[in-house]
Amino acid sequence: MFEHLYDVSEQAHVQFVGLITERARYDFSIVFTNHFFGKPLVICMQTGRSSLLCADDLCNLDYLQQLFRLENIQVAEELRSLLLTRLPSIEAREQY
Repeated sequence: MFEHLYDVSEQAHVQFVGLITERARYDFSIVFTNHFFGKPLVICMQTGRSSLLCADDLCNLDYLQQLFRLENIQVAEELRSLLLTRLPSIEAREQY
């Protein structure tokens, strides 16, 4: 038996971003939606790892490194720089 939480369909904007630096290659898709309080779904196309993120979440480099299994903090800094240009800053709200 399941408790139904939601079943929502919407048109979403998806942005695909691919870059290469001296340290790493980045292939991400960013799904912009009104669901999940407006936080975009950020998906690493190389590993399939994903998370709901906004610009404010990028302050914690250790979390970003762990989340996407990045090899070092310098790669996490590069990824943060990339995502800061793409993700909105969203005021924190109570989810439940």
